[in-house]
Amino acid sequence: MKNSRIILAIILGVISQAVLAQTPKGSVLIQNATVLTVTNGNLEDTDVLVEDGIIKRIGQDLNAPNGVEVIDATGKFLMPGIIDAHSHQGLDVVNEASAPITSEVQMKDVVNPTSIGLYRALAGGVTVSHAMHGSANVIGGQNATLKHRWGTMNPEDIIMKDAPRTIKFALGENPTRVHGRGNGIQPRTRMGVEAVIRNGFNEALQYKKEWEEFNSNSGSSTNPPKYNERLQTLADILDGKIIIHCHSYRADEIYMLINVARDFGIDKLVFQHTNEGFKVAPEIAEYTMGASVFADWWAYKFEVYYSTAYNAAILSRNGAVTSINSDSGELIRHLYHEAAKTQRYGGLTDEEALALITINPARQLGIDDKIGSIEEGKHGDLVIFNEHPLSVYAIPQMTFVDGIKYFDINEDEDDQRLSVSPTEMVEPIYLTEENHRCMQGTIRFYGESLFQHSH
Repeated sequence: MKNSRIILAIILGVISQAVLAQTPKGSVLIQNATVLTVTNGNLEDTDVLVEDGIIKRIGQDLNAPNGVEVIDATGKFLMPGIIDAHSHQGLDVVNEASAPITSEVQMKDVVNPTSIGLYRALAGGVTVSHAMHGSANVIGGQNATLKHRWGTMNPEDIIMKDAPRTIKFALGENPTRVHGRGNGIQPRTRMGVEAVIRNGFNEALQYKKEWEEFNSNSGSSTNPPKYNERLQTLADILDGKIIIHCHSYRADEIYMLINVARDFGIDKLVFQHTNEGFKVAPEIAEYTMGASVFADWWAYKFEVYYSTAYNAAILSRNGAVTSINSDSGELIRHLYHEAAKTQRYGGLTDEEALALITINPARQLGIDDKIGSIEEGKHGDLVIFNEHPLSVYAIPQMTFVDGIKYFDINEDEDDQRLSVSPTEMVEPIYLTEENHRCMQGTIRFYGESLFQHSH
């Protein structure tokens, strides 16, 4: 009897794990919309059928299979779910600021699927966000790509498991302030930042060599090298298994990292913020996976004093894969407005502007084969707007992730806009010096209430 109970418990455990591993998928038919595919033009009075989370058909006069919800989108606009390539939604404190290199830590271990920020992002049409480590470290932790499956209690449900691994790097003032001035260790200067990166990669090369020599003599009695998660992660970067996403502002440091990456044979590199990217746009286009920028944020601290609202357009016109991100729990709801600014500052077309918040960030995250445009075979991540999403009057009406409706403006309850942070009285104690703020210095210019994201 005892053995049978143990066997039953094991079986139930396996079944429960299998259930937890299954992410929810849905089916829906959206009819009569103006479909903004992003990659294949606009389709008038068109239907999109999603079955089991995948876009199965795009056309006119489509019929819904039995049991599939039908939504009439006559007079409305349907676009791919918006993607935020730089976010901290669903996370708490995001810096492991104890060393200049902390590549062993992973943001997926601290994801909060009940964070109200995820729901608010859905209300802004954002279906996927790149939950990043902070910028206190030269080489920080590994990021997590999140699907905004709001309402689940299982963190595994919102992690996009088929997305490539990414990691956070940071240049300039943030790591030099935290480590050089804060702790009296390297780096204290920008050249120290470069040295940390080069030294880390050289140590990883030696680590790789030790393991390669051991594996080539697997029949010997030699003991294996000591496993080191930090160095193994750096080795994986060198092997092209991880995409670097690097916090950066100034053109000189951007070009520095391009040269470091070329020296080590690294081509999976995306620059974040990239405020002076317009100065080195051809180099970014030639040697990297692109730049994720702000539409019009700069001068919130001295090292980012110089930029231009034409930055995204200049990068795009030079062939760099360019996206616009939020890096903010508030701005994430308005990325379609941020993209529209590039039409005023740079004259981008509708398709080019929408690409900045859809297919381009998907390319930078290595998931453009799955999301970022409305195409048959891609995930059913969709947003219905009342007006063209680049219009100042545009308001998201419904947001779908994998064919499931997670936001409906007509079902939006008041209490879903409320947020009570369990760390609200704790965080200021640890962050009084603002050592963990990516946008450090902003409060001095704009006041306490405008930018309050801690990273």
